[in-house]
Amino acid sequence: MGCVSSNSAADDAKPVNKNPIGGNSKKPGDISLTELMKDLPNNFKSRYTLGDDLGSGAYSVVKSASSKVGNHKVAVKIVTRKNLDKEDEKGLRQEVEILKAMKHSNIVQCYDFFEEPDKFYVVLEYLEGGELFDRIVKKVSYNEKEARDTVFLVISAIKYCHDRNVVHRDLKPENLLLKTKTDDFDIKIADFGFAIQTKDSGLQTQCGTPNYIAPEILEKKPYGKPVDMWSIGVITYILLGGYPPFYNDNQSKLFAIIKKGQYEFHKNYWGNISNEAKDFIRGLLTLDASKRLSANEALAHPWLSPDLISSLAKRNLDSNLAELKKYNAQRKFKGAAKAIMAVNKMKNLTTSIKKAAAESNAASEADGNQL
Repeated sequence: MGCVSSNSAADDAKPVNKNPIGGNSKKPGDISLTELMKDLPNNFKSRYTLGDDLGSGAYSVVKSASSKVGNHKVAVKIVTRKNLDKEDEKGLRQEVEILKAMKHSNIVQCYDFFEEPDKFYVVLEYLEGGELFDRIVKKVSYNEKEARDTVFLVISAIKYCHDRNVVHRDLKPENLLLKTKTDDFDIKIADFGFAIQTKDSGLQTQCGTPNYIAPEILEKKPYGKPVDMWSIGVITYILLGGYPPFYNDNQSKLFAIIKKGQYEFHKNYWGNISNEAKDFIRGLLTLDASKRLSANEALAHPWLSPDLISSLAKRNLDSNLAELKKYNAQRKFKGAAKAIMAVNKMKNLTTSIKKAAAESNAASEADGNQL
């Protein structure tokens, strides 16, 4: 869910890929489901048929679905309205407004939104490829060019967002998904639940994910677009080194490390990685947000230049891939544990509410009997 309300982005100009990693760039918005089904009643069940469960959380469930016209497969986030407070509902509407305005091949598309008496239905692009990191760790071999290509696509998409004054605020491996099971570079940035549109750097709400959060957020300073670039710096470090630049099981100690910007390039893992890559990461993991690389500056950095592609392909990262497999397994385990805790917390809260209501009713009946 979002944490601050804002106006939605309105510019749907198509992005221009000035530095493709190979082949023709894909055209965003291949189909318009709204246009296809314009003659059908404007409610979810008249336009879509639900399929299998894809996942669930404390407040929502995600299912596959198909359109009644054209039989296009989509993903549907179904949110029970009674589970949301006013701030959460405002955040959901904000997320939908921003996503519907995003028309980029590397950003998940939002096709439709239905507000019905008991539920919200958010109709999204169906992504069957799973998480990017899960795909990478299945590779037999891995080189620096592959990491470079991934980062280029992510920054191109974030530049598109930033050009429209949208800050994502929660970039992390879980939010980098793949469209298909075969294309390693059809990457989609997902989950705009914390995204906000702003023209300045005056944001103050603390949100994000601990390992990827920018120091200015932790310092409770006003912030803006540079927080996304910090997160990309962390992701880039992991893609290359196989482990995070900032890590501690104790969250307070982790935040202290992040606020000091304490990280290093350990020789055992970074000896075969280009100096350009290290310089690129330094430019992103810069404590002073005003000196941190912007999306435009990052795309112009030598590490993302086409001139280096052939040399980066020769830099083998197989040993670091083994580290990435370990890190990814730990990340998935912790994520699963947190999801279970969140669901249990919601169940316990529901049980407590029902119990309190039953006790209240019993007390009322007792009072009535005494009268």
